[in-house]
Amino acid sequence: MTSASTPSLPGQLNPTPRLLLGPGPSDLHPRVVAAMTTPLLGHLDPQFLLLMSETQEMLRAVFQTRNELTLPISATGSGGMEACLVNLLEPGDRALICVAGYFGERMAEMARRCGAEVHVEQESWGKTFSPDRLREALRRVRPKVLGIVNAETSTGAWQDISFLGALCREFDALAVVDCVTSLGCTPVAIDTWQIDAAFSCSQKGLSCPPGLAPLTFGPRALEALYRRKSPVRSWYFDLTALRSYWGTERVYHHTAPITMIYALREGLRLVLEEGLEARFERHQRHARALRAGLEALGLRTLAEESCQLPQLHAVLLPDGVNDVQGRKRLLEEFGIEVGGGLGEYKGRVWRIGLMGYNSRTNCVFQVLAALEKVLIDCGVHCSRGSGVAAAEAFYASS
Repeated sequence: MTSASTPSLPGQLNPTPRLLLGPGPSDLHPRVVAAMTTPLLGHLDPQFLLLMSETQEMLRAVFQTRNELTLPISATGSGGMEACLVNLLEPGDRALICVAGYFGERMAEMARRCGAEVHVEQESWGKTFSPDRLREALRRVRPKVLGIVNAETSTGAWQDISFLGALCREFDALAVVDCVTSLGCTPVAIDTWQIDAAFSCSQKGLSCPPGLAPLTFGPRALEALYRRKSPVRSWYFDLTALRSYWGTERVYHHTAPITMIYALREGLRLVLEEGLEARFERHQRHARALRAGLEALGLRTLAEESCQLPQLHAVLLPDGVNDVQGRKRLLEEFGIEVGGGLGEYKGRVWRIGLMGYNSRTNCVFQVLAALEKVLIDCGVHCSRGSGVAAAEAFYASS
């Protein structure tokens, strides 16, 4: 008999399998799953310290940087954003934040909470910023930090940042870039582009579970960090302390998520085995097939074609399609998760991700077939089989 003071235990955890084709997380690569069964080590065990160093070295290769301060923060991508801003901004510093979607807005809010004087450069959702426009904004504001999103997860827009580092140097500003949805899917060339600080996440292009935020600080960002007049306002995200744990000293800071590091290490190994250029081309190829299918179904994307991300499409919903009910059908009948809209596009778009391990042919065919069925049942005119046929024709010709 169960004691009155002892709660009954829940049943065994056995969730229904899903195909995660939303804005994140994406499905885990099977090798990442296997790596997570590795026996646990202590966070200061000599063997784990070696794994930390290996993970950092591979992370530098994927970020395309030699930055010494390159490490995974024990947090999600938003934690990486906060870590970059809280280490570089002090009360009264000027920050210029480029906002063209939900996560640009989040960056602006975090900068305000650092005590910065925030200036927002606003653009319509789904569009991007030109070099001339940013040059004029930098000339007007003269900020310490310019923050921008490389891959805006709310809109599917791909912001060119190849010019950003050189431009920021003209005005003695630090370029801070959100690479949450780009790392491992599209080029992120930190050193070549002279980006001062960047952050990402583990659960999208790297095909690992959520919980780690890879980041990198270049020499100018480190110089700004060590010139601070006041302590970093976050103890947990203070990179001067984290650097001692992840650097050569290996001084205890916190209990690192050991199993997550195993996962990230394997995810990075997969990226480098495939090769960066081959990986980027794979994402482009499957994105083109998806777009061919979407167009055949009469669907349009929020982002302009010239700046459409290959790994994430924000698809505008046709009249008559209910956002919540449609996504519920995709999930319950087809086992496919796609994301809803954020901010001003809540209820107006479905966000479809083909990231990391999920950028493959069968994912394209599955989501197009499921979309067609849901759309037709909602009264949207589609030629049956047209989406899959268009994607198949693309693959056959490429």
